[in-house]
Amino acid sequence: MSENNQDKGKNNIIIENREKANISGVCEVISFDEREVSMNTTQGKLTVVGEGMHVEKLSLDIGEISISGRIDGFEYIGLQKEGSFWSKIF
Repeated sequence: MSENNQDKGKNNIIIENREKANISGVCEVISFDEREVSMNTTQGKLTVVGEGMHVEKLSLDIGEISISGRIDGFEYIGLQKEGSFWSKIF
């Protein structure tokens, strides 16, 4: 597997003083406004919440986004994995 293909699966978040976030592994931006930016990443749906947020830079070709504003939190809704033994029974 080439290095470029390996990087496509990586999802990194770098936060600078809760004022800027650089995120890699972004596949699609679902929605954004001043309080929330939602996106699909290689690791599932990611929502960034805060105030006065702006998308400073977006490059889906390389899967990166830069967000500025007051960052209050991150929430992942992970990838669906195959069910456990018990979930298959019930």
